[in-house]
Amino acid sequence: MQVTRQPPVRTSLEPSNHPYLSGPWTPVHEETEVDELEVIEGAIPEDIDGIYLRNTENPVHQPLGRYHPFDGDAMIHQVRISGGRASYRNRFVRTHCFEAEQIAGQSLWGGLMDPPGTSKRPGFGAHGGLKDTGSTDIIVHAGVALATFYQCGEAWQVDPVTLETLGKAPWGPLDGVSAHPKVDESTGECMFFNYSKHAPFMHYGVVDRGGKLVHYTPIPLSGPRLPHDMAITRNFSILNDMPLYWDAELLKRDIHAARIHEGEPTRFALIPRHGEPGDIRWFEASPTYVLHWTNAWEETAPDGSDQVVLEGYYQDKPMPDPIEEAGEYSHMMAYVDEHSFQSRLHRWRFNLDTGECREERLSDRIAEFGTINPDYLMRPSRYVWSTTTRPGWFLFNGYVRHDTQTGEEEVFTLPDGVYASESPMVPRKGAQREDDGYLVTFLIDENSGTSELAILDAADIARGPIARARLPHKTSSGVHATWVENAQLESDLAARRAQFAA
Repeated sequence: MQVTRQPPVRTSLEPSNHPYLSGPWTPVHEETEVDELEVIEGAIPEDIDGIYLRNTENPVHQPLGRYHPFDGDAMIHQVRISGGRASYRNRFVRTHCFEAEQIAGQSLWGGLMDPPGTSKRPGFGAHGGLKDTGSTDIIVHAGVALATFYQCGEAWQVDPVTLETLGKAPWGPLDGVSAHPKVDESTGECMFFNYSKHAPFMHYGVVDRGGKLVHYTPIPLSGPRLPHDMAITRNFSILNDMPLYWDAELLKRDIHAARIHEGEPTRFALIPRHGEPGDIRWFEASPTYVLHWTNAWEETAPDGSDQVVLEGYYQDKPMPDPIEEAGEYSHMMAYVDEHSFQSRLHRWRFNLDTGECREERLSDRIAEFGTINPDYLMRPSRYVWSTTTRPGWFLFNGYVRHDTQTGEEEVFTLPDGVYASESPMVPRKGAQREDDGYLVTFLIDENSGTSELAILDAADIARGPIARARLPHKTSSGVHATWVENAQLESDLAARRAQFAA
């Protein structure tokens, strides 16, 4: 394993016992490349051909105040797999804020838990006082990886092969881009949304295959909201207005405290892909908060009605009780702990003929961060692969495969002290079944102080990894990951070149 190291970044971060600055969340500051990873168990399947990208939180400078795990600088970790071999590299996303702090040699912005006035410079996004890090989500659209921040910063473009930062997306609107844009590979379109503290409080947009903004429209709401994800079907985009959002009275004092607003329902906006505000169909459902959706599709029900089906993780307790034993971090630890906010796989059915919404619990198991076979996006799907977490922590300690038709579940739990990453489902070449493929992930082993690439059989996750390869350093934990097929990447780049030539 030949390792090439890049010049070090400038850092002022001090050692810490903060729960999300130590252990599996210890930041990584070195940037490396490995031409071929050493396989230490099994064999990397030869019918995988693509790139795994993982976005992680890696604060470079000493925080100005109280650190929150979502304050860190974005670092993308990449594994390229082809022909039974894998290579690795990692790079920071060079956002404008990252570069400004490299010049200053210190933090310039406060974090999510800090009081007003902490930042040394004006902030960004819906919150208005935070650093734009791009450290939440990572997707690939039109041949370019997009790193986005959940509080609506810029969409930062990254070369998915070299990991070079290419600057902010030129199509990004004034109110930024939330995490979790959605890509329809059949049309090449990317759908996104943003939210803000000024009317109309939300917008929705569409970017075409060539990276051009072709549609942008308001989604009028009654006040500032905190949506996190969206879903798409062949004809609709699904946005939401949920009763967990900033306290209006505290917001007048520039204090951003999320509260559940009793008596308010969950509302879903179904808008045609290129629709306008007047085209929106609103549906009401039971009050909750949802971080992530897994899939959505359109179907004709047995009674002949036209319906849209949406699946995601319903929170039974969106405002969780503090974890008292966590001391000064009691509230923060609860808000990132799935066992505290109690997220479970759920289904919503929107009847387009009657305007009614029906709901169904799909699993009683605490789970989140799900993935499906991407070939079944916007189609009726049967399987969901979710992560499980260590109680009290934002740490993935295993997986569960849900069969949403039978209700059966298959579980794989990692050994104590070993934690996983969000893990896309990668269909096997020539697959004939929905669950015929792999889960690709990184493992952080606190027992040995190492990290690995791991691959699981998606149809038999209880078996554990069928292949493991050593990474050059222990990675930090983080939030989201994605997979792009090499063939899809090549097709997107060819289409983009053709559009520019025309």
